Amino acid sequence: MNYRHIFHAGNFADVVKHLILVRIMAYLQRKPAAFRVIDTHAGVGLYDLSGDEAGRTGEWIDGIGRLFTHDLPAPAAELAAPYIEAVRSRNPDGELRFYPGSPLIARQLLREQDRLFALELHPEDAAALRENLAGDIQARATHLDGWAALGSFLPPKEKRGLVLIDPPFEEKGEFAHMVAALAKAHQRWPGGIYALWYPIKDPAQTEAFIADLKRTAIAKVLRIELTIRAPATPPRLFGTGMIVVNPPYALEADMAILLPELAKVLGEDGRGQWRMDWVAGE
Repeated sequence: MNYRHIFHAGNFADVVKHLILVRIMAYLQRKPAAFRVIDTHAGVGLYDLSGDEAGRTGEWIDGIGRLFTHDLPAPAAELAAPYIEAVRSRNPDGELRFYPGSPLIARQLLREQDRLFALELHPEDAAALRENLAGDIQARATHLDGWAALGSFLPPKEKRGLVLIDPPFEEKGEFAHMVAALAKAHQRWPGGIYALWYPIKDPAQTEAFIADLKRTAIAKVLRIELTIRAPATPPRLFGTGMIVVNPPYALEADMAILLPELAKVLGEDGRGQWRMDWVAGE
């Protein structure tokens, strides 16, 4: 495995992905019953943006670097507040240096009765993740292939919760793998919320992925996308997407408020665009 998220931590894709994570968890918090978050490709949990790896790409500068200092208009600011607070809590002096990945953002939003299972296959990253969650009785870090966990960890005993699937997309066939894994997971736990992140590099590849999702016949599938620049040849990352299965009823309305503002803040030279539609369902 060669992929290391530290090179991309806090970029525009992370911003969109983690805002969606926060809004889903805000919905789960509305009911007192416990829930579980399963993060299948968790990474290390906390990233030093001043380090050599993040500095080589500087992707965070045009991602969280922009949003951290930007005053969003209400009500977008209210919707983004739990995410911004999760980042601020790791930077108490007000200077943006550390960025929390999905497991630490999720951990911050857990209540006493909730649990987090964070899985990571890369051995060094798994060790760092365990250290970042050490001593936490509500969170468990495991050195394990996240794809395998979709079989062995579902359904969770809480019967409520979210599965976040954020693979590195470093191997061919990752889109097909994700669709197949989702279909199997959904059979085991049809009532769970699933959030699947994907990169947008080749529009044709993205549409083929959506077509494969439709063929699963899963009933409720929402697509959320943000692009920051035009497509290029050869293909390069120009957008970020999230598929949400069984989305909370409030998510579509929340993202309809957030996405136009994110397009303005994160888009290059005013070229930010967004889309949100139902692949299946409502």
